[in-house]
Amino acid sequence: MRILTWASCAALSAGLACTCAVAQTPTDPAGQGSASGGAADAGPVVLDWTPPALAALSAQAAMKSNFTLDRNMLNAAAALMGENDAQTKQVIAKLDGVSVHLLQFGNPAMIDPAAVDSIRQTYHLRGWKHLVSTTEAGGPVHDGKADVWMVMDGVNVRGAVVLVESAKTVALVTVEGNLSPVDLLHLRGHFGIPRFDGDTLRDAQ
Repeated sequence: MRILTWASCAALSAGLACTCAVAQTPTDPAGQGSASGGAADAGPVVLDWTPPALAALSAQAAMKSNFTLDRNMLNAAAALMGENDAQTKQVIAKLDGVSVHLLQFGNPAMIDPAAVDSIRQTYHLRGWKHLVSTTEAGGPVHDGKADVWMVMDGVNVRGAVVLVESAKTVALVTVEGNLSPVDLLHLRGHFGIPRFDGDTLRDAQ
């Protein structure tokens, strides 16, 4: 059972009390890497922080949905899953929170490529490990691109950000928790995380 998919996120977000993680100034509240591109700190990501360029994109979106799920909300959602989702439930138990920003545009021309690149550059400057997913045609998932940044603590992921850009949509999802890289793939299709193709993820460096 998929709890929150792309199509259902807008409906759920309207009923959530803690919504709208607002774009802030380009500070580094968690000390997760310097502007000079230094190595990231092993601390968790900050759910209520987004790159300033996201606000510019959001202003142009025809539809937008922003919400944050804390540990209690995630546990409640996991409790509704069936036994077939036992592995996903185990991954959700490792999460401290998820923040989702979904933007839908009337046509592809409305997505400012410079703003999307600015979002990517912001996370690059934080020094997080960057993975990217592309297709054989050179155009990423669903005629777009999927980027994953991870804050690593040894072999474990202390937090991650997923940016998926398609023809008419941009999704930015921040995940906080103590995970493995494989755990992150199990979350695809849940809590607003698009089903990007994890089989083609490669190091972006």
